Amino acid sequence: MEGYQKYEKSYFMPPEACYDWVKKESIEKAPIWCSVDLRDGNQALIEPMSLEEKLEFFQLLLDVGFKEIEVGFPAASETEYQFLRTLIDNHMIPDDVTIQVLTQAREHIIRKTFEAIDGAPHAVVHMYNSTSVNQREQVFRKSKEEIKQIAINGATLLNELAKEVKGDVTFEYSPESFTGTEVDYALEVCNAVLDIWQPRPDRKIIINLPATIETSLPHVYASQVEYMHKNLKYRENVIISLHPHNDRGCGVADAELGLLAGADRIEGTLFGNGERTGNVDIITLAMNMFAHGVDPVLNFHDMKRITEVYERVTRMQVHPRQPYGGALVFSAFSGSHQDAIAKGMAYRQEKQLETWSVPYLPIDPEDVGRTYDSDVIRINSQSGKGGVSYILKQSFGIALPDKMKEEFGYLVKDVSDKEHKELTPEWIYSILEYNYVDVKEHFTVDEFHFMQKHGDGGILGIVTMTFHGQTQTITAEGNGRLDAVSKALKKGLGFSYELTDYKEHALSKGSSSKAMSYVAITHMGRLTWGIGIDDDIIESSIEALCAAINRLPVWSK
Repeated sequence: MEGYQKYEKSYFMPPEACYDWVKKESIEKAPIWCSVDLRDGNQALIEPMSLEEKLEFFQLLLDVGFKEIEVGFPAASETEYQFLRTLIDNHMIPDDVTIQVLTQAREHIIRKTFEAIDGAPHAVVHMYNSTSVNQREQVFRKSKEEIKQIAINGATLLNELAKEVKGDVTFEYSPESFTGTEVDYALEVCNAVLDIWQPRPDRKIIINLPATIETSLPHVYASQVEYMHKNLKYRENVIISLHPHNDRGCGVADAELGLLAGADRIEGTLFGNGERTGNVDIITLAMNMFAHGVDPVLNFHDMKRITEVYERVTRMQVHPRQPYGGALVFSAFSGSHQDAIAKGMAYRQEKQLETWSVPYLPIDPEDVGRTYDSDVIRINSQSGKGGVSYILKQSFGIALPDKMKEEFGYLVKDVSDKEHKELTPEWIYSILEYNYVDVKEHFTVDEFHFMQKHGDGGILGIVTMTFHGQTQTITAEGNGRLDAVSKALKKGLGFSYELTDYKEHALSKGSSSKAMSYVAITHMGRLTWGIGIDDDIIESSIEALCAAINRLPVWSK
């Protein structure tokens, strides 16, 4: 692809090797989470949220379990300011929740910000100024020392103003565009800010290391974070926070490796909304931990509600393949996938397993409010017998005989292929009913009675049938009721067949009194199935036999 020559490395490795994070196998506990949906996510919307929509989204974030929520940039617009004041003045912030506000390291913006947070029980004032080479040289045209002084001046003003407002105030500093900044210089600026703020155990300071633009492979970001982790002053009283963006599509990997490298806190958004390609997706991060047996602290059990509110108030769409939250992320259309899932679920039930391990399903879909019958196995022309059988079992309690599954699977595939549509469970049931149950085109059995034969133990069947418009009563002896009826039908119809297979079960869904019977007969070397459903097991078996005979190809001759 032409044009690649004009691009070159735009990131900086630390001045010393920092690869201890590589030795860690997994994240062992959840970080401190901070949602920035109402600020970073909101400013990235084509149509920013209204006050009412922001209030609804704020409540959603509380319901999910966020304890730190960045509510806006109050000096940027009147809507942002009024939203913050509404939360404070109406006492809408729970005691255990800290709100966060953003401000540039500029005096008039900082003063406006403190005016906005006055009275908030707990607030983080997040101050930033850009430190990257590109910003220093192209935007501000200032030296390293001048850029550092901007941060120092801002930190000093925060110290002064925090004494004048009601409420507990925590400080946060970001060297914006950290990933495009020389790492040792970023450390120098952060340490200068920390010297002003003097963190202590009862007054910890947040140092945020944003991947404002994702410029490198995730392992480089992890090494940068680890260098800061090892060299920041007052480290025991400093919370290292990460704010990864997703320009290279590696935001989640940046965050995960950054946590291994020593970070304590993550700023991100639901579903990864944010400027350009977005912020790190907190849902994916949290659910990745969940899938490894780590409590993410956040609650995503009702993913459908979260998705609905998010899409409505942001007017953004959650991609169907979005990890964990997308409508199709647990859905299998492929026949081989469906078969493996169905067998895995059966194995789990058979072995009564407490831990989760099912092919193609990294987590139990029910943990995020999804259902097996409508969300996991979905049927179209790519599906196979395993998926179709699973749907019938889950939705209707119908357990097709193994020898029948393939035949019905092809029948369903053919319908989906011709209709060019996904088939609902109800549609699949109607295909089964039309082709195997409601089949009475050529003859019907109107009545039957039985008599026990003494001596040989046989059964005498007395069958009344209608065939070619004529009703007749026929008797025949068999070794059981179904066999007796079958022999009577052979007499009445004038041709023979072999009763090959018979299965029955009670329907496990719906009416518990219903019996399901499956009868297979062989005529001229061809196996044909029929199904009967009735309160009485004998009635259902005879219905299944009649359906099978009515389906024989002999009638087309």
